[in-house]
Amino acid sequence: MSEHFPIEWAISHKLVPYEQAVSAMEARAVAIREGTAAQLVWLLEHPPLYTAGTSAQPSDLVSPDRFPVFDAGRGGQYTYHGPGQRVAYVMLDVAAMGRDVRKFVARLEAWIISSLAEFNVKADTRAGRVGVWVDRTQAGGTLREDKIAAIGIRLKRWVSFHGISLNVEPDLEHFSGITPCGIADPRYGVTSLVDLGYPVGMADADAALKAAFETIFECKTRPALPPVPA
Repeated sequence: MSEHFPIEWAISHKLVPYEQAVSAMEARAVAIREGTAAQLVWLLEHPPLYTAGTSAQPSDLVSPDRFPVFDAGRGGQYTYHGPGQRVAYVMLDVAAMGRDVRKFVARLEAWIISSLAEFNVKADTRAGRVGVWVDRTQAGGTLREDKIAAIGIRLKRWVSFHGISLNVEPDLEHFSGITPCGIADPRYGVTSLVDLGYPVGMADADAALKAAFETIFECKTRPALPPVPA
């Protein structure tokens, strides 16, 4: 972590337009590298939209006219964002962490898994499938696994932006407009905390994310100082 600044923590309580968020992230990443701003974790929700990562296939955009579609520039394929989904954008100095991208992504995964454990949700990663998954296979039944969180990051001069999205209580039907992360196998779907039967509110999810982040990244955060994202 940066020796000069602690990590700031910001939460936006209104829906943030995607283009506005990307602009703010890019500006913050530049400021972090120049040493004029603290690292930042920014929690927010977007209006309904689809984003395309660098590996996105046009055929995976099933309903191109349903919601706005943005080229995200991050890794990965198509993803849905919308109300009820907690997006956490991470603007962190990966150079200060040893310039190990694989380790950084593994820590993001561990962060989500640890956060979900606060609600007694057992989740994990899967080889060959990006994100965090929950096994919903019934005893003696056909394999069924659902993704509960997605990860997609980008680095610029070793500062990260974009991040994770955790499904708290989004409209899961909205995922039908894409092939999420390019996985069409019917054994693999999408779920949320509320869909799993856990009546978790956004404030509860935020508290779990903050506690788990400080544990996994071995740091303390502070409230973001002005100016902060909208």
